Amino acid sequence: MKAARILVSGVLFFALFTAGAKAEEVDALFSATMTDIHGKSMLFSNFRGKPLVVNFWMRVCVPCRDEFPVLTALQKKYKKQGLTVLGIALEEEPDKVREFLAAYEVRYPVVLAGEQGGVALTKALGNDEALLPFTLLIDRRGEVVFRKVGVFRKSDFQGMAEKLLQ
Repeated sequence: MKAARILVSGVLFFALFTAGAKAEEVDALFSATMTDIHGKSMLFSNFRGKPLVVNFWMRVCVPCRDEFPVLTALQKKYKKQGLTVLGIALEEEPDKVREFLAAYEVRYPVVLAGEQGGVALTKALGNDEALLPFTLLIDRRGEVVFRKVGVFRKSDFQGMAEKLLQ
């Protein structure tokens, strides 16, 4: 790995919480087009106006794996309220990622950003050190209401759910 640093459970834990970012700060995300794990292009502009949980991860990131059940449960529980969970893998190989996600029963859209592109995007979104996992909650206005480097937990979402889903 070149630029991304990964949090390793029990060895290093670092969390960054911020909120209140302006909509223009997420332009890098909404202007992106990436390929999903099935080879189809996904325009992030299609997600403007929707509450989003955006999660950056890699297969080699053990703490990232801990988030999959939480994110899948959020997608299922809040989908009717318009919530979309989006996974952004800092990966290049769709076959390997697809196989990996199947083993974890991930049930939300995942795109491949590649390592270089993913690192650049995490930095553009406020993760200056490009640490993983990295999660954003973006409200319907396109504003970041929560940003976290470290394992995203159900309690993180519960504390922000009302603000995110309004």
